[in-house]
Amino acid sequence: MRSAYTSWIGHAVVLRLAIDEMQVPIPGVITDESDGDLRFHICEGWDMDIDKSMILAVEEVAWVN
Repeated sequence: MRSAYTSWIGHAVVLRLAIDEMQVPIPGVITDESDGDLRFHICEGWDMDIDKSMILAVEEVAWVN
C-alpha cells in the first residue's frame, strides 16, 4: 500500500513539524521513506531522518532561481 508521502518523493516541499509545543516549517526535498521515517534533504550535504509522527503537513513550494 502506498503511503501519503510516496507522491512527494523528489519534490520541493515545506514540512510543518511539531517540535515540543511549536510548529516549525522546514523546506527541502523528501528523498526516501521507511515505515517510520522520511529521509529529508535540507541543503547540500544536509540530510536528516524525520519521524513521521512529527509531521503535521506537507506543502508544495516553487523554488525561485
